[in-house]
Amino acid sequence: MFAPATHSIAIVGSGPSGCYVAHFLRKRWPTSEIVIFDRLDLPYGLVRYGVAPDHTGTKAVARQFDRLFEQSGVRFVGGTEIGRHITVDQLREAFDVTVLATGLSADRALEIPGATSNAPRATTLPAGADVTGAALAGIYGSGRVTRLINGHPDESANGVVFGSRIAIVGQGNVAVDLLRMFLMSPEELRGHGVADEVVNAIAAGPVRHIDIVGRSSLSRAQFDPAMIRELARIPNVRFLADPSELHDADTEPRDSAKCDALLNLLAAASAVDGAQNTDAAAGSDRTVQFHFGWVPERIEGDDTVEALIFRSADGIQSSLRLAVDSVLTAIGFFEAEDAPVRRQAHESHDSDLDIGRLGPGLFCVGWLRRGPQGTIPANRTDAKMVADVIGAAADAGEFFPGKPGFSGLNLPTLNCPHRPRPHDL
Repeated sequence: MFAPATHSIAIVGSGPSGCYVAHFLRKRWPTSEIVIFDRLDLPYGLVRYGVAPDHTGTKAVARQFDRLFEQSGVRFVGGTEIGRHITVDQLREAFDVTVLATGLSADRALEIPGATSNAPRATTLPAGADVTGAALAGIYGSGRVTRLINGHPDESANGVVFGSRIAIVGQGNVAVDLLRMFLMSPEELRGHGVADEVVNAIAAGPVRHIDIVGRSSLSRAQFDPAMIRELARIPNVRFLADPSELHDADTEPRDSAKCDALLNLLAAASAVDGAQNTDAAAGSDRTVQFHFGWVPERIEGDDTVEALIFRSADGIQSSLRLAVDSVLTAIGFFEAEDAPVRRQAHESHDSDLDIGRLGPGLFCVGWLRRGPQGTIPANRTDAKMVADVIGAAADAGEFFPGKPGFSGLNLPTLNCPHRPRPHDL
């Protein structure tokens, strides 16, 4: 008697979304063949390379994913870039189900004079904007910096110079992560596994002052209150803010937890009364100033960053000029035009992105499906939804088991720079 055919599933991307989809599909189809492909030799993507190194609780989810490979029979194939070494069409021919979970890793650029003239763009420039000329040295996206700190193989500290005065553009949790990491001592960074070359690049300034700037008011800033409360534990730092920028929040619906967290931080540092002073107070080695309601307008400098100019978001205040040695942007991520796997290339009239369906047997999940919003728990919820959609599609007869799966790729005959390397972790 023949055993019933089982589904074969290819998942492209081993970050949280990809691993969670594998987890839910394994529960639905215990005997299915599930293969997760990634261009890197090691799995877990965002968890490994995109989470601040001191957030060990968040990184601990990797232990749950380990069980997929160690106990649940899921195969990891690293060192294999889908779209270059193997095409999506080849996966679809070999597997009953293909799920794209590659995420969005390109840093959204500041599209202002001095910031960039050749970086990939996600949006159309405002009318009249001029970004001609070479990009100044000293501008770094949050994704690049976080990958660098976490030891991503694509990143190198060669030529990276942060200096002693840093501006962080953005006021979400990623921006606060950057702020916290740049306030760590070299010993703390090394204790979290940060490589010496990266520690040296951060410590070389050394960092004396950080401006963290966003266009929103305090009430509308995107940081989580818990992230601000963490800052209070950092020694020898004075936190500052212009009182007039904090009071603007009074005209809007007040997020009391968010406002209270920042106001308590400022009060604890005795900073509000001296908000216009960015010199270190007695006993404080470094200063951090929060700015609310400012829109980046241009970056000035000869070859390297020297100043960052802002205009008032409400059009009332005068411009703001910050003397800085480097600019860190934390304003989001997008799908680069040269990404090997682009969602748009696989969309059709048959697609329904609300449920992650791109076509028969082809699905997408996580940030690639819904954009760069949400944390790892949100990606788990998304993965559960898409896994349920895949199961319902199978029940409805949209696809059937029977394709050969991994063995059908005929790997030695593929036109690849190197043979993909399967790893059963």
